[in-house]
Amino acid sequence: MKIAFIGAGSVGFTRKMVTDILSVPELRNCEISLMDIDGANLAMIYNVLERDIKANGLASVRLTRTTDRRESLRGANYIFSFARVGGLDAFAMDVEIPLKYGVNQCVGDTICAGGIMYGQRTIPVIMDICRDIKEVSEPGALFLNYSNPNAMNTWAANTYGGVQTLGLCHGVQHGHTQIAEVLGLPVSEVDIVCAGINHQTWYIQVLHKGKDMRGKLLEGFKKHPVYSKQEKVRIDILERFGYYSTESNGHLSEYLPWYRKRPEEIDQWIDYSGWIHGEPGGYLRYCREQRAKFEEEAKQYQTMEAAKYTPENRSTEHGSHIVEALETGRIYRGHFNVINRGAIGNLPADSVVEVPGYVDGSGVSIPLVGDLPAPLAAICNQSIAVQRLAVEAALEGDPLKLKQAMLLDPLTGAVCNPPEVWAMADEMLKAQAQWLPQY
Repeated sequence: MKIAFIGAGSVGFTRKMVTDILSVPELRNCEISLMDIDGANLAMIYNVLERDIKANGLASVRLTRTTDRRESLRGANYIFSFARVGGLDAFAMDVEIPLKYGVNQCVGDTICAGGIMYGQRTIPVIMDICRDIKEVSEPGALFLNYSNPNAMNTWAANTYGGVQTLGLCHGVQHGHTQIAEVLGLPVSEVDIVCAGINHQTWYIQVLHKGKDMRGKLLEGFKKHPVYSKQEKVRIDILERFGYYSTESNGHLSEYLPWYRKRPEEIDQWIDYSGWIHGEPGGYLRYCREQRAKFEEEAKQYQTMEAAKYTPENRSTEHGSHIVEALETGRIYRGHFNVINRGAIGNLPADSVVEVPGYVDGSGVSIPLVGDLPAPLAAICNQSIAVQRLAVEAALEGDPLKLKQAMLLDPLTGAVCNPPEVWAMADEMLKAQAQWLPQY
């Protein structure tokens, strides 16, 4: 079995995923191929993993590295994508140019002006990856996409790339932990079902021993000493719409038109104890700080204790559990981003939804969820309209569709008038031209 990691230079995340995979005894007879265009990052993650593998005595694991994507994909059974096209330089433009026009983002990687441009850079690369998978990977290879904007990339890969692709995210697991905490219950005793679209997925079922617990969430979050301060947007949405959202306060605040459109009101909805709680440009600041620590981080990785490949050290990320289920036949239940095809009745059939899924030796099965509550479907449908136009713009290199996507974006449209959106899009296209060959 061969597993390819594209964009493997994300050292912390790649190391976590490899630890997860190699914690499963049946998956240890494999080749792990690391691919990244950044030779320094690639060397660092290779050296770290080589040490980890040796420390765990796994002579059956073959670790390889290359800057040639096609070589990494050759013969692969599973492909993980962590790629961030344009890196931190392009990401800074996703955040800083819109801010000049009043569009204040915390992250900028899903929708809003930044997420839309991120998709313009990434989707053509996703298409190239899909082409290579069809040409050189094993027949039926599964593409596991962690790259943002997740829904747009997954939409493009499945519908236009012709490769079976699951979009994977950890928002559902993180919110699940919060819900269990405010209910005062172990996570293992709280059964949840989520449905919606990536980063706008809703806990439509919260059960404890068969009892519906959703009615206890609002009081629990409002009384919680930490979440009551850090999750003000999520709590407000919970109060007004009746359902808790999977995504962090900072993420959710920029997908909606209500919380970041008036500069003087933003501070009342966010918390500065961590970037993820809504700090303007918070994730960009965090990423810059991490890059500045690169050399020190490299030294730490070389000297820190080797990872232990044990069940206790396995994370809740879906990736390794999906591979395990397909290879061993064990059943895994998670939440995945897939083409809807009627799973959620009142969202478009061709859109990408995040819903429960089951995996075993026969493949991936997606049950029918039914209709979302109408107000939640309305929120999701606004974002889906933006995603659809953004995907088409990226594939066609169409500036008009790009501008229409931005104008229809909930926060961007709440802040900017049409001439401002056109000017902002033009400025971003020019600034990012080196990563946008289709334009």
